Amino acid sequence: MRLVESGGGSVQAGGSLRLSCRVSGYTYITFCMGWFRQSPGKEREGVTAIDRNSFSPYADSVKGRFTIARDDAKNTLYLQMNSLKPEDTGMYYCAAAGRPVPVGAPLAPSEYDYWGQGTQVFVSS
Repeated sequence: MRLVESGGGSVQAGGSLRLSCRVSGYTYITFCMGWFRQSPGKEREGVTAIDRNSFSPYADSVKGRFTIARDDAKNTLYLQMNSLKPEDTGMYYCAAAGRPVPVGAPLAPSEYDYWGQGTQVFVSS
């Protein structure tokens, strides 16, 4: 499975970006897909995820501002990011789980098997 992110860039605080993740390969084995981010000196953290039933939890820090969506016909995962803040700056990764993710752990990076190369987001104040 191959995941390729795009859509990152630089934006002022309050602005918006939409990230995309094109998935190719054995997509039928995907149980859950998620967006993660990592800033320098910090651990990778879960931002949001979406499973086959469209259940989509969000990290508290992005609730009400970010929206995840999937278009299975296009094998593409999206992340709409609005009202961006400087603390949203980081490398954003999309990931796919090739096995069921335990309840309560959809935002845990360790539950995901396939990762993209990341796309950089920079939010200036």
